[in-house]
Amino acid sequence: MNMAKLVRANLPTLKKTASYYLVHVTVAAAVAFAVTGNLLLSLTLSLLEPAIQAIAFFFHEKAWQRWGGRAAATPAAMGASA
Repeated sequence: MNMAKLVRANLPTLKKTASYYLVHVTVAAAVAFAVTGNLLLSLTLSLLEPAIQAIAFFFHEKAWQRWGGRAAATPAAMGASA
């Protein structure tokens, strides 16, 4: 599937994701401004935080795949054999 078809097929989700991103950045900037009183710093923090969160999410997913999946499977396997 090429990129144009992928975008068309997922347009409502992409629009919702973009609007949520804007809401998130706006709220983060408002909170950072309320704490710092510095507009430039608050804008920087509000844009930096989602980028760091994306990186953290990647590593969280990798850790979950490695350890969380096994831990979740163990009780289910024990319950199925009882």
